[in-house]
Amino acid sequence: MDLDEAAAVFTAVRPRLFGIAYRMLGSVAEAEDLVQDVWVRWQTTDRAAVANPGAFLATATTRLAINALQSARARRETYVGPWLPEPVDTAADPHLGAERGEALELAVLMLMERLSPTERAAYVLREAFDYPYSQIAEILQANEPSVRQLVSRARRHVAGERRNPASETAQRELLTTFLRAARTGDLESLERLFAADVASISDGNGAPRIARRPVVGAARVASYLLAFGAWFWDGVEVSLVATNGRTSAVLRRDGNVFGAVTVAASEDGIEHILWQMNPAKLAAVPV
Repeated sequence: MDLDEAAAVFTAVRPRLFGIAYRMLGSVAEAEDLVQDVWVRWQTTDRAAVANPGAFLATATTRLAINALQSARARRETYVGPWLPEPVDTAADPHLGAERGEALELAVLMLMERLSPTERAAYVLREAFDYPYSQIAEILQANEPSVRQLVSRARRHVAGERRNPASETAQRELLTTFLRAARTGDLESLERLFAADVASISDGNGAPRIARRPVVGAARVASYLLAFGAWFWDGVEVSLVATNGRTSAVLRRDGNVFGAVTVAASEDGIEHILWQMNPAKLAAVPV
């Protein structure tokens, strides 16, 4: 296989490789870098000895992602305030959720942060890409029974901490209603939208005027939103976009994107309000 053929093979499977890397790392930039590393390795591999290039590249991506996630978690210990996944534009990159949309929503990515890197890899490969357990075992260099246990534990964790999620239509309606109530300072309407244990979580990595701890509870969150709403919404333009398979709102001031917000909701109402206010994580937000 010459280099042109190798490039064609890599390009064909690249969307899946990025999908694996992004779901593992929760970062567009880190996933792009990792996929580039896989391409470099593919160029220097003895490709004549590779019987299944797609499986080889997926294996390389997963193993690199496990190592990268371990390093990323060490770096995040110095992160100021909550760390949230980086939103990704699923409208511009339909391949990201084309096979299966699982393990893509921000709320699920947040829950997956609590899994071990190996559990997360097993969960992503099974739930998002429907890999057979035997192939996951080969990728993770484990036996099939242990892989089944990894996936089962991960499923229990994600399902156990997540109520029945609202449909995309309901989530979009709740987001638009939330934005309207927040901008107008309608305290009563805000509280009606929230689950009792709603949490407002802001990722600013120490940016000024960005909360460094989650605000929890319907009354507390509503009061908090009203307290900063007096200055926050002045001159802000809001656009609805598709990120991570759900509707998010991009926030602009003077034509410049400075934030993105989405809500995770269940039949009980809005459970999480996720504010991405770290400029370094807004590059992939659709404009």
